[in-house]
Amino acid sequence: MLYTRRLIDDELDALMPELPAIGVDGPKGVGKTATGLQRANTVLSLDDPVALSVVRADPSRALGRPRPILVDEWQRAPEVWDHVRRAVDAGAPASSFLLTGSATPALGSITHSGAGRIVSLRMRPMALPERDLAEPTVSLAALLEGRRSVQGDCRLALADYAHEIEASGFPGIRSMSPRARRTQLDSYLTRALSRDLTDEQGVTVRRPDSLRAWATAYATATGSTATWETIRSAASPGDADPPSKATTIRYRDWLTALWLLDPVPAWLPYGTALKGLTKGPKHHLADPALAARLMKLGAYALLDGEGRVLTGTPASALGALFESLATLTVRVCAQAAEATTSHLRTERGEHEVDLIIERHDGHVLGIEVKLAASIDDKDVRHLHWLRGHHGPRVQDLIVVTTGPHAYRRPDGIAVVPLGLLGP
Repeated sequence: MLYTRRLIDDELDALMPELPAIGVDGPKGVGKTATGLQRANTVLSLDDPVALSVVRADPSRALGRPRPILVDEWQRAPEVWDHVRRAVDAGAPASSFLLTGSATPALGSITHSGAGRIVSLRMRPMALPERDLAEPTVSLAALLEGRRSVQGDCRLALADYAHEIEASGFPGIRSMSPRARRTQLDSYLTRALSRDLTDEQGVTVRRPDSLRAWATAYATATGSTATWETIRSAASPGDADPPSKATTIRYRDWLTALWLLDPVPAWLPYGTALKGLTKGPKHHLADPALAARLMKLGAYALLDGEGRVLTGTPASALGALFESLATLTVRVCAQAAEATTSHLRTERGEHEVDLIIERHDGHVLGIEVKLAASIDDKDVRHLHWLRGHHGPRVQDLIVVTTGPHAYRRPDGIAVVPLGLLGP
């Protein structure tokens, strides 16, 4: 199969000529192996029992092969991490090692963090610019640099975005027929919530139905800052013997270890006038398609208004999952631009901004996501509040929509169809 270039390739192009070891992490199926294969002279696939036994028997010899060396699913032999670290300490040249992993190794299996030796990059499912649906005309990196050009026409409509939610950003799943795709996503979730936990974490799940219910509750919390207790109640409605807090925290940690949860952290800026901000994350799964499958919602059901989410007030699943699709796209583009992604919400909920993008130099973009084709003054009030309280560091303010045109409002706020937003 022909390889489809991803945005993370730009990062690897920039970093590999200067760094000896890079780890690429993310959930199974996002394309880590395919990306690594484009750059490797030696491949050690540790999901192959033979290769795994060879590496475990003599890691130093295995890592002495022609470089760059791709160690795929390295978490199956965590001792490899320490051997790579020591090779870097011994003077390994740039472009020596790529380590790809789809789970965080079990606690205690790594003796050293690798800080300063092994750089980690996150790989997520395909963002919209990587799906070849429309030509992006608005660059997130350019907006962070203060370039204000916003223009373009987008042929994607609401139904197209609903389809993309259902279609998934996993490269191997996208091309399947709808029925095969649903079956594959269901199988992906079943395997992740049972066998992968056993294989990767050494965990035996005694109540797999409870773990799936917990994952489903997280899906219904998509785009919200729902509390642990709210999610726990949604996971066990009417259950006379719900899982304990300790158990459900383990559930959360397990899902996080498999990279299935991808929460957006709260933005807590220092040295500003912003006070009283919530510290809780905004909930998202790795791929909106996983959330849709857990809620048993396809594109047509979403367009018909079926499904509700845990936002504190009645809200449609389509709105939450569109925000999740936008968040996935923004995070992938932001990472390529050396920027982090957070959200902002005051403790009482008077003000909130869906996404805060902060570049390495402190420049900030505020982004609101609206399931709407047109925007009015009410939709931008939180962005004006952000500018009023954060002033000079705010490079730009954006509303991401389902509309047909990119333009600037008279107040200077950019209105950008999601399909036109790119790196």
